[in-house]
Amino acid sequence: MISWLGDLSIFHYLFLMVIIAFAGLVHGTMGIGFPMVATPLIAVFMDVRLAILLTLLPTATVNLASIWGATNYKKILRDYRWLFSSVWIGAIGGSYLLVVFDPAPFRLALAVLIMVFLVTTMSNRLSLSGIRSENFPVMLVFGLAAGVSGGTTNVMVAVLIIYLLGIGLKRLEMIPILNTCFLIGKSAQIEVLTMEGFINSTLIYQTIPLSGMALVSLLYGKKIGEKISVEGYRIMLYVLLLVLACTLSIQFFSEM
Repeated sequence: MISWLGDLSIFHYLFLMVIIAFAGLVHGTMGIGFPMVATPLIAVFMDVRLAILLTLLPTATVNLASIWGATNYKKILRDYRWLFSSVWIGAIGGSYLLVVFDPAPFRLALAVLIMVFLVTTMSNRLSLSGIRSENFPVMLVFGLAAGVSGGTTNVMVAVLIIYLLGIGLKRLEMIPILNTCFLIGKSAQIEVLTMEGFINSTLIYQTIPLSGMALVSLLYGKKIGEKISVEGYRIMLYVLLLVLACTLSIQFFSEM
């Protein structure tokens, strides 16, 4: 196991810190978005697998902080237990795919998932008649798909948002459900990648400062989120994600 950050210059590490701070700020303001923002930004100058490794601990930290203090959380765990279980199974499978296959194609997969997220959220409503909260098979399918996408690309929100919007949940209702799914996915990734030798104490120690930065920016984002227009912030995020999706797609096809 190599020292992942040991080969990076001070400039690149500071750039990582800036990316993590920005992603934490977005997550704090909107309740979601940390891995979706951080992963493609890091993947612009690294491969997706390394981007996922570097964001494992910071993402888990952000997810835990986002869930902390959620109201009616026991009810959420009970009502969506099968969604959470299927996400875990899918994330285990997706993490093994990340280990076995060349991570280069995941750039394109990540770009596609970002575009799916943009299209589904900007449409404001979904007309998928098969999506119902009591439809058990549909819940499992979306959970498995979200887990696989999270395990391979670090972005499962693009899949989950379709399901949660489809069953009619509002933004504030989604946040604890989404962050629980994210945390479960991170746990599965950490388990698989540790067993496969991609994670050791060196990586953990090196990403602790990134996790601290993520937490500070998350808390700050929560404060400013109460003072600024979330709609305006969301538009800026959409523009950034569109640019990133195009950049990752161009990089993928240029390397073919």
